[in-house]
Amino acid sequence: MTSPVEQHWAGPLSSSVARLCTGLRAQVSEPTAAGFDEVLRRLSAPLQVAVAGRIKSGKSTLVNALIGRRVAPTDVGECTRLVTRFQYGTVDRVEVVFHDGTKQAVPFDADGGIPGELGVELERVSHLEAYLTNAVLRDLTVIDTPGLGSLDAASVARTEQLLGAREATGDDLDPVSHGAVAGAEAVVYVVTQAVRADDQHALDAFTAATASREAGPVNAIAVLNKADTVEPDSVPGSDGDVWRAAAALAGEQAALLGPRVAEVLPVIGLLAETAETGGFTSADADVLRALTELDEPTRQTMLMSADLFTSWDCEIPERDRSRLLERLDLYGVRRALAELDADPAITAGALRRALLDCSGLAGVLSRLDEVFRARADGIKAAAALASVTALAHASGDAGERQRVHDAIEVLLTRPEAHQLRLLEALTLVASGSVVLPDDLVEEVLRIGGSTDPGARLGLPGRPQHELVEYAMERAGWWRSYASFGATPAQSRIAFVVHRAYFLIWQQLQPGQVRVPG
Repeated sequence: MTSPVEQHWAGPLSSSVARLCTGLRAQVSEPTAAGFDEVLRRLSAPLQVAVAGRIKSGKSTLVNALIGRRVAPTDVGECTRLVTRFQYGTVDRVEVVFHDGTKQAVPFDADGGIPGELGVELERVSHLEAYLTNAVLRDLTVIDTPGLGSLDAASVARTEQLLGAREATGDDLDPVSHGAVAGAEAVVYVVTQAVRADDQHALDAFTAATASREAGPVNAIAVLNKADTVEPDSVPGSDGDVWRAAAALAGEQAALLGPRVAEVLPVIGLLAETAETGGFTSADADVLRALTELDEPTRQTMLMSADLFTSWDCEIPERDRSRLLERLDLYGVRRALAELDADPAITAGALRRALLDCSGLAGVLSRLDEVFRARADGIKAAAALASVTALAHASGDAGERQRVHDAIEVLLTRPEAHQLRLLEALTLVASGSVVLPDDLVEEVLRIGGSTDPGARLGLPGRPQHELVEYAMERAGWWRSYASFGATPAQSRIAFVVHRAYFLIWQQLQPGQVRVPG
């Protein structure tokens, strides 16, 4: 197999874990060594991010917006019942992967998307692999999943088994070993207005499918999709504004889903998909311009409901209005008309950008960068170590377990491994395995939930000298807490947080090179 030197790693932590696997390979059994090979393959691959949620929550629409291409099927069909992995490739192609490891290429449909019907026996299908010449996918593999709250038991089982499924090889791992290394490394969870019990169950399914790595603030965010459907009057303090109401509701949902997710962000997936994937055309802009020329009573009546928008008698063809509704929904149409009222000369491109701005996608992409891409090295290394540990335990060999344990302990003593300690502390606190006072829980989640020093300190935008002073003050406080009054488990967390503050203080010193923390 390819040596670690020749492979691409997300960063120094992934490289260290790769060296650990390579060094241990000759000291473990053949099945465990095969598992280590799979861990190495996953370490060198892009970060695996699953988009999960209940059926009809708009997961595939969001996937299309994230990728920037309308390729994931959004209408109910065979493909929406399967796990689909979207990854970078030099040639666009879609492959059906069967349970026996064989593959069959299928053509894209007339619109350039994955066909809704595959023409094969669905029971034989494991999952789909879509390769796209898309720059977004160079460092991020996006996994589209069926609705985990679906009544289709077979689809649910496939998702739980195949979340992050690897490509089939000639020497497949045994089920125990495969379970130890399979799984997405991060998750974007899609909710709509009401968080229900099956949302928690879906996050549990993510945990079960990822070698028991908990969904938490380190590797999970949620989005409140279809934010435009939130009724402002139902949310106190919204002042009749849809977006303000959606942001408030997202905050409430963050409290319900937390601390399993870093944040809940409102988004209008349909608008994002239309604007980001080229679904909004100059012809659509022309139809909107025609709408602005209608008399005010007619226009206001048409905007009262979707039925009235398409059925009301006016000179604009019904098919054009139906297309607008399919692409923008009424909220998007209203926002586009407001932009045209403010600037009648606005170009179709500028109108598209305005619609994209009001979709909320920019906030989601920014958070993906901050939570996932910036932490890819730590997330992948932590997931790999969890898999290595699980493989050693699955072997049943006490000596093998001890050798792996000792090697991991040596790795964790290195300075660059502090990020792993911090991710572990976050997971322990977020899951409730280590109980801290609420204010300290909030502080731990904050210092591990971002890469920006100001945000980590809870002082965004403040002068550097204030950040330096506060970082040292909190480093001292957590060291004292670790030494006096904390339980042994709390003390271990406290020393990790103390070290995190010290590294931030060190990072903020003039002329210092950033130290990962």
